[in-house]
Amino acid sequence: MSLLPTTPNTLPAGPVVKGKLSRDDILMRGGMVVIALYLVITLVLPLYAMFSKSFSTYQFELAQYEVQVSDEAGQFNTATFTLADRNAQIEAVQLDDLSTGSGGRLGVTKFFPDFSFRSPVMYRFRNLDDTGRFLVGSALKDDTKWYELDSNTFRRVQLRPVKSTGLANFVNYFSTPALFNSIKNSLMISIISTMITVTLAFWFAYALNRSCMRFKGMFRLIAMAPILVPSLLPGIALVYLFGAQGILKELMFGASIYGPIGIVIGSVFFTFPHAFLIISTALAISDARLYEAAVSLKASPWRTFWRVTIPGARYGLISAAFVVFNLVITDFGLPKVIGGQFNVLAVDIYKQVIGQQNFEMGAVVSVVLIIPAILAFAIDRLVQSKQVALLTARSVPYAPTPNAKTDNIFLIYCSVIGLFVVGMLAICQFAALIKFWPYDLSLSLNNYQFDKMDGGGWGAYYNSIKLALLTAVIGTSVVFFGAYLVDKSNGFRTGRAIFQMFAMLPMAIPGMVLGLAYIFFFNNPENPLNSIYGTMAILVVCTVTHFYTVSHLTAVTALKQMDREFESVSASLKQPTLKLFTRVTVPVCMPAILDISIYLFVNAMTTVSAVVFLYSPKTALASIAVLNMDDAGDIAPAAAMGMMIFYTNAAARILHLIISKGLLKRTQAWRQR
Repeated sequence: MSLLPTTPNTLPAGPVVKGKLSRDDILMRGGMVVIALYLVITLVLPLYAMFSKSFSTYQFELAQYEVQVSDEAGQFNTATFTLADRNAQIEAVQLDDLSTGSGGRLGVTKFFPDFSFRSPVMYRFRNLDDTGRFLVGSALKDDTKWYELDSNTFRRVQLRPVKSTGLANFVNYFSTPALFNSIKNSLMISIISTMITVTLAFWFAYALNRSCMRFKGMFRLIAMAPILVPSLLPGIALVYLFGAQGILKELMFGASIYGPIGIVIGSVFFTFPHAFLIISTALAISDARLYEAAVSLKASPWRTFWRVTIPGARYGLISAAFVVFNLVITDFGLPKVIGGQFNVLAVDIYKQVIGQQNFEMGAVVSVVLIIPAILAFAIDRLVQSKQVALLTARSVPYAPTPNAKTDNIFLIYCSVIGLFVVGMLAICQFAALIKFWPYDLSLSLNNYQFDKMDGGGWGAYYNSIKLALLTAVIGTSVVFFGAYLVDKSNGFRTGRAIFQMFAMLPMAIPGMVLGLAYIFFFNNPENPLNSIYGTMAILVVCTVTHFYTVSHLTAVTALKQMDREFESVSASLKQPTLKLFTRVTVPVCMPAILDISIYLFVNAMTTVSAVVFLYSPKTALASIAVLNMDDAGDIAPAAAMGMMIFYTNAAARILHLIISKGLLKRTQAWRQR
């Protein structure tokens, strides 16, 4: 046995050596912090302000005000009393009427039935504690001093409500049957629309990917057309088709298009391309060996469909379902145009804020609307996290085989869907060109004289183009640079995770909720950013934030295709990161950058819900003009403005393709062999 000491296999523990941050690392982390701060200011803080508002209740506390009335000689010989004691005697105000909003006012003369502003009687009035507030004209009094007022001045005294925190707003909401029914209506419409849209989109995508039918390119273009129009437009088209004066009203068999039927049909129209894109991507990726195995096992086509095709596309189907559900339940434009008396959550928010100026209840409805949207988003993320690769290195791409009967059936099916899409757009264009529906069907351009209509005129259209261009340029720059920082930074794992969370949050927030949150946050006089409220800047910020997530995911997907070896080589050559970013990363990722820019442009032109609360007379937009003209009864001009949005987006798409072709020839030459 050896007595020599043994050498340990491991070195003794020593201090943890941390690498020194380089100048580039510091700059990248600093940039990430700046963009994360942007998301905090434009998303997190406004949402916090809205949540706080939903729990805020306001009530007139009559016991906090003390009054003394003089005789006609102006002598105060009578005893003082509170307004609560006074109201108990004469019942001037019911207790239920004391609940109000943040802007509530209650005239004090209501408690003095015999009041006359010509009377020589004098009044002394004060707050009993520091929580009481009242106005004398426009001057706010929040101290406990006595104020001696003559009758003419006393009539200008108005009580202001006292703020408290609690669940009273939510209790009030869920105890109101009309408001509570909106939840049921929204869920019902969303579920029905999702089932119909996903079914139609699946078979459409199946026809384009798994058959040899003709005119695939044309049908693909037609399927994408609804993305180019605001969600209000299908509502207008349905009015002309199935309304009281509609061309095809007999096909309704006495039913009304104004309500759930119209909302469902319109929802299918504007959500169809979103579902089609997702499902088409899922069906495009398949392994031909699975189908060869099914044939060798003598499985029937139907059995193969259920055992091979559906399982392979299940993640796409689930994602499409949740995307459609989210789009429908959060949409405002379509239910506003064709919903009639059928209330949904998004319209309730609009009615509470614009119609009744009840911002607290609007915040409550917004919180309720967020819940199903976040749940749908969370489930979709969970499902996608479990997705596995369907193609391996040994996979064989699936290629459909011609089948005359099947191909003709799919051609007929796609033609019906294409006719539905084109027909909706065609009827809007037809309505925009006729003089007076349905009595004078002669063609005219009178409906394009927007300056003579309520809604903002041609200025609204030019504002939309300005908004779309600014959103495309600024949004693309911020989003892509932020994605680059979070994907290519070294270390800083916690910071990158927090940034990623902020970047994913906008997808779960409905546009109307974000717009209302901006009112509470940016319209606060104490906010140093209050100056941008009512300007084009806040519209750009809101639009970029609203559509941040999809743009971010597009950029990250493109960046992940680049090996991190580029950064390693750049560091070894002592080249600054910014040089690598401009010389290599941007050119390589140019297709994704162009896709992000056109995505932001189109959505900025069509968005309604995110900006309906934020525009001013000087910053009215084309999509808002469609809404306002429809409200005013100018349906034909509304259709004309909607088609102008469509043609502008179509032209932008064509220009995008031309520019892309030219730029990609220069920046993507390395791909050619």
